[in-house]
Parts: sequence; C-alpha cells; structure tokens
Amino acid sequence: MKRISLTVLGLYVGMLAAFSQSDTDSTQYKRRKLTLEEANLISSYYHQDGNNAAVTGGIGSERLTDLSNSFELRLSKLDKKDRKHTFDIELGIDHYSSASSDKIDPKTVSSASSADTRLYPSLNWSVENKKGTTLGAGLSLSSEFDYKSIGINAMVAQKTRDKSGEFSLKLQAYLDQLKLILPVELRTGSNPEDEKDYPTASRNSFSASLSYSQIINQQLQVAFLTDVVYQHGYLGLPFHRIYFNDGSEGVENLPANRFKIPVGLRASYFAGDHLVLRGYYRYYHDSWGLDAHTASIEASVKLTPFFSVTPFYRYYTQNGVTYFAPFQAHDPGQEYYTSNYDLSAFHSHFFGAGFRVIPPHGVFGISHFNMLEVRYGRYEKSNSMQANIVSLNIRIK
Repeated sequence: MKRISLTVLGLYVGMLAAFSQSDTDSTQYKRRKLTLEEANLISSYYHQDGNNAAVTGGIGSERLTDLSNSFELRLSKLDKKDRKHTFDIELGIDHYSSASSDKIDPKTVSSASSADTRLYPSLNWSVENKKGTTLGAGLSLSSEFDYKSIGINAMVAQKTRDKSGEFSLKLQAYLDQLKLILPVELRTGSNPEDEKDYPTASRNSFSASLSYSQIINQQLQVAFLTDVVYQHGYLGLPFHRIYFNDGSEGVENLPANRFKIPVGLRASYFAGDHLVLRGYYRYYHDSWGLDAHTASIEASVKLTPFFSVTPFYRYYTQNGVTYFAPFQAHDPGQEYYTSNYDLSAFHSHFFGAGFRVIPPHGVFGISHFNMLEVRYGRYEKSNSMQANIVSLNIRIK
C-alpha cells in the first residue's frame, strides 16, 4: 500500500512540474491556450470491523481496510466563440484487504479476493457559452480482479436569465462484468479450487439525474435533487453464502431488476463571514421494498482568515429489503434470499471534523500549494459495525 501511495505522489509531482509555470501574458492568443485551473491529490485510509459478514452467511468478521488515492486535474480553455471548455481528468487507485472475502476459500492461506487493487480512470468534458448553457460528456473505467466496469455519461445544464438558478440533467450508464466466484464448497468440476476461467455475468445500470439550484438571497442557496435509476442483470454477489433453516447451504439470489428513486434537498446558509451551515435531506425508495432517510448537517467555522474547522454529522435509517433474513432463517423454498446486512433494517451515525488551511502565500510558502485539508470520520451502525476514515486533500492552483 505504501508503494501505491508513493507511485501516485510521484505522478502528481511530475504532472505538477509540467503545469506549474505561470503564464503572465494576458493576450487573446495566450488566453485560449489550455491552462491548469486546479489539481487535487486525495488520499484516504479506511478501516472497519463487525460481526455480520455476508460472505459467511451473516455471521463472522467484517474486518476490512482500504487505502485510496485519487489524482484529479481540471484544465480549461476558451475557443474562438468565447465558450469555456473544461476537462476533468481523474486517476484513482484503491487497495483493500478483507477478512470476510478470505473466507471464500478458507482452506487456502489467502484466497484471490482477500486483497485486491482497483484502478478507475475517468475523463469528463464540458463546454459553457455566454448564455449559461452547458453541455458535457464523460467516460470512466474501473477494473479489479473480479469486476470490470465501463461508464458513460452526458449532461446539459441551463442557467436562468439572471444567472441565479440552474437546471441540469445528467444521463449515466454503467456496463459491468463480474466473475462468478462461488464459495469453494459449492463449486463443481474436476478441480473446484482452480480459480481460472470463472464464468461471468453482466450488470447494467442506467440513471437520469435532475437538479435545480437557486440563490435565494445573499445568505441562502438551495438545490433540489432527484434521480431515476434502473439496474438489470446479476445484482447479488456469488460468494455471499446463505445458510437455510434446514441446514442446507447456497448463495444469495436477488431479483434481476431494481428501480431506485431518491429525492433530496440541499441548502447552504452563510451566517456572516465566519460561519457557513450546510444541510441535506434525502428520501430513498426502491422496488425491493427498501425505504431510507438521510439527514446531515455540516458547519464550516472560519477561525482565522486562512484556517477553518468543519464538524459534520449524518444520520441514516432504512427498513431493509423484503428478501433479507439472518443466519439460518431463510426457507429453501423462497424465490429470493440474502443475508447481507447492508440490505437489512438498521440506522447509522457518521460524524467527525475537517481542518482546512488556505494561506495567502501558499502552504509552507509554496505559492501554487493552495490548500491542505485533513478530515476524520467515525461511522457506527446499529448492528455493531463500526469504521474510521482519515483523508488528506492537497490542492494546487
């Protein structure tokens, strides 16, 4: 994991050196050249533990660690019609280790899914004209040992005549392929422990996201958000065991279709020069019978002109899907079943704080080193699962 962090940091420093030379020539020709607006390096460490692992039928260790690194670049230029083109480039690398995934084949020293590395590059482009109309498109990829994904998106946005509000529509599609890695005792063939040539299945997701943001006055801004999501294909995971009430064993089986409809409201209130309050609420419903509510609040407190603290809290509750039951509670005659506690009824709390410094002459006196932020969060679920996450964000402008 240290090697991954150093690799990403080296890439970041190298690309920064290529773009860090400021161009003071403000002629029309120079203004139309592709320039660096912003670069971000985001690194986080996540650790969780609990006793309801889906790999072992709803019991057993949920211990997992994940080291995530993301490098983001934003470039822009003006064309001959004074339209602004923006290019967002991201390269992400995650590495995780999981105690529960290692139980897919408990007879091995370490199964193939006990640890994995995920790569996820993406490229998004948008163009905005003087009338406040924005068009955009993007492509993303994601790859790990048992999962491949291709994502495409397109968007359109229109500001109101006075530029105080904006409507936007974004369409997305994710075309996924996953390897069907069964628990070792349920595999068939001459060599059930052979991990080569796994069969595959598809999972496709399509969504339309609508939003409207509005500046109410100098203190208050609001945004209304809604999505319509449709998923089709293999929507479970083949290594999630089920232990039935008659002593038999299988893997989770879920419907091949799922509709999701979340609706949300976001608001920001600027209470003077030293305090910004941000609130969020979302209601979620899907065709599997899951209803959920999310409410969060965040306060950005500016202690000095260059240093701020951001405490936050989020509450979440859901009723659980109709196909969930715990260990050895399912009847083998049921059509659909899962013991994944992420689909059960629970509530959770997520709280913590961030610390941000934006000195006028740059962090550590480095002029382009514009911002340094550290955040810590604690996550607690009502089923005794808990997690901690620490993240670091470095911004170059």
